[in-house]
Amino acid sequence: MPGCLCTRLTYEVTGRVPGRPQWPLGCGPERAGFARATTWNGRPDGEVAISIAAGTLAYIDDFLPEDDALITARRNAAEVGGAAPVSPLTGAALRFVAAAIGARSVVEIGTGCGTSGIWLLRGMRPGAVLTSVDSEPEHQRLARAAFVAAGFPPSRYRLIGGRGLEVLPRLADGAYDMVFCDADKLEFGDYLVSALRLLRPGGIMLFNAVLPGSTGGERMPTDAEAAAAAELRDQVRADDRLVPLLLPIGNGLLAAAKQAG
Repeated sequence: MPGCLCTRLTYEVTGRVPGRPQWPLGCGPERAGFARATTWNGRPDGEVAISIAAGTLAYIDDFLPEDDALITARRNAAEVGGAAPVSPLTGAALRFVAAAIGARSVVEIGTGCGTSGIWLLRGMRPGAVLTSVDSEPEHQRLARAAFVAAGFPPSRYRLIGGRGLEVLPRLADGAYDMVFCDADKLEFGDYLVSALRLLRPGGIMLFNAVLPGSTGGERMPTDAEAAAAAELRDQVRADDRLVPLLLPIGNGLLAAAKQAG
């Protein structure tokens, strides 16, 4: 809000939660944070609001429940380790973007056990092809089984084993509608360069887990990984060729559209 001198970021709440009071949050002497130091059912307003926020986040994450194929892929990832799957909300975002741009060809860096690949394939056009790269043969074996269980024929995906930075140079320039990177954070900068080369004008790149913190089975990033993610965010934001968007999904989903010209 222009001219607001509040010391913390606040929002105007316009909806009501059934059975609970409405808290108008915004700017002003009684609106910086939780206005009126009252309680509800013996609980401070702040605690109630935190509870509501947690419930809202849980509802959003469960808005599109995962089916058996995704649940199995997620279970496999937990059993083999080393490949934390994307959250359901992140997966839904990937499917939405792929559908919105009518993606025909997508590159995925970091196959994992197939969770993100299923979401991507479900958003892509009929007959579109997902190219997924991973250095772990067991992960790709499980991903292939997950794709079969989800009903996708082998013609819909191409699984390539090997380090991303060694495989990507073999892929064609400007031939892809979308690049999704869920790989080594220390190599994010190199993957950004690759994504810019691989994408057609108007194509979209997405990087997973670009914010500090750990959710959904992800381990906490090291200092070096956090620094690499921060550098990536700065690079994408400063690049005139890109239209960036940072989403508070999972551990942070960084999206950017490649502009024509």
